[in-house]
Amino acid sequence: MPSLKTTSVALAVAAAATCLASAGVASAQSTEGRRSPERAAQLPAGYQIVTLPNANVPNFQRRTLYCPGSKHVLGGGAEAQGNGAILVGSFPTQDGRGWIALGRQIGYNDVGISVYAICAD
Repeated sequence: MPSLKTTSVALAVAAAATCLASAGVASAQSTEGRRSPERAAQLPAGYQIVTLPNANVPNFQRRTLYCPGSKHVLGGGAEAQGNGAILVGSFPTQDGRGWIALGRQIGYNDVGISVYAICAD
């Protein structure tokens, strides 16, 4: 049986792929510069994946990641890390400029949360 962490990551990736597909992009690409010219032409202008690395925060405290400059979020996801960690929420900011995540960890007062956003112009 997959762990909660594995399931959370899989759900985040599936949600991001769905957002990208609806925006006319076949699948997500890393921003490490290994794209072919043909592949880069398929991505939205200013495409960039941004991350907010793992940090422990109090249970249910939101972590918010914003797209750089004037970019807007196309999709995103998050990961709750720790023994008994549960991702409680993962959703865009109200202004469409970033991604919010929150979680909790059973038996602890804090939880590790990482946030990911897919951004474009």
